Amino acid sequence: MLPKSLMLSLVGVILVTFNVLAGTSVLEGVVKDATGRPVKGADVRIEAKNFSKTLKTDANGRYVTDSLPVGSYKVMLVINGQVKASILDAKTQLDKPTQLNFDLSGKSVEKVRRPAVYGKDFMDVRVSTPP
Repeated sequence: MLPKSLMLSLVGVILVTFNVLAGTSVLEGVVKDATGRPVKGADVRIEAKNFSKTLKTDANGRYVTDSLPVGSYKVMLVINGQVKASILDAKTQLDKPTQLNFDLSGKSVEKVRRPAVYGKDFMDVRVSTPP
């Protein structure tokens, strides 16, 4: 019989190997208010089947999460308890950061997909306010 510490080490190695093989992704972005300034303390809620995670934006309006399983997510911007914007099918990729920026300038409602830049996929979401 193997010593208990060796068994635990072996199980740990197997789990780490499984996580590496399963692949992870990065989701990041910036939240800006109606004047183009960064929004500090906004909630960015990331959801998938049987998964939910909420991040807070920093003083520069940035948020980032890594170690997400590669897949499709619903990403919502929540400020003061109200959903201000949502992306229903944000896809992440293995070893390629996905950047989702939220712009609350109110100029128009649009989702802009840009080609990959420096290995990142970008999506800017502009949110309009009703007249």
